[in-house]
Amino acid sequence: QVQLVETGGGLVQAGGSLRLSCAVSGRTFDIGTVGWLRQNPGKEREFVAAITWSTGNTYYSDSVKGRFTISRDDAKNTVYLQMNSLKPEDTARYYCATRGLPPTPSGPYNYWGQGTQVTVSS
Repeated sequence: QVQLVETGGGLVQAGGSLRLSCAVSGRTFDIGTVGWLRQNPGKEREFVAAITWSTGNTYYSDSVKGRFTISRDDAKNTVYLQMNSLKPEDTARYYCATRGLPPTPSGPYNYWGQGTQVTVSS
């Protein structure tokens, strides 16, 4: 199994920045991709960004491309989501998730964290 713990959410004004962290533990050798997805109540979960565990290749949704950056720290087994130029429509609960091979960024994802709330005020 893989365990994921997200931190770093909060309340920020539009135009501001936040950095989310996802600490990964457990069977990390089974991981193909680590992704960030977000969801609001009553809405479908939305893909935000992903990084391939072995190669570091990154993928972004069109809605965040150019504003968000996904990265990883191998020594800490942590994946980050740097979010800049935040907009009110970025408000959601953000989840870190992993899937095995093949490392398809669109999922489906097998393991999920508990999520962290991001609220962007206008």
